[in-house]
Amino acid sequence: MEKTLYIPDELWKELSNYLKQHPQENLSNVIQIALKEKLRSRNGTGLLKLAGIVKNAPADASTNINSR
Repeated sequence: MEKTLYIPDELWKELSNYLKQHPQENLSNVIQIALKEKLRSRNGTGLLKLAGIVKNAPADASTNINSR
């Protein structure tokens, strides 16, 4: 699908400089990555799931290294 985007001059200059410094990337790739990052879910479910790994820990475990 082909679309037309408006990119302000200053942002275009930054993008052009970035692409010069990263020749392995292209305009389409950079925009797709930026959009995926902007639109990704930020509900924290993955982080909460990871935090649930610790089942039993003393209340002061984060501040007391001797509480084993």
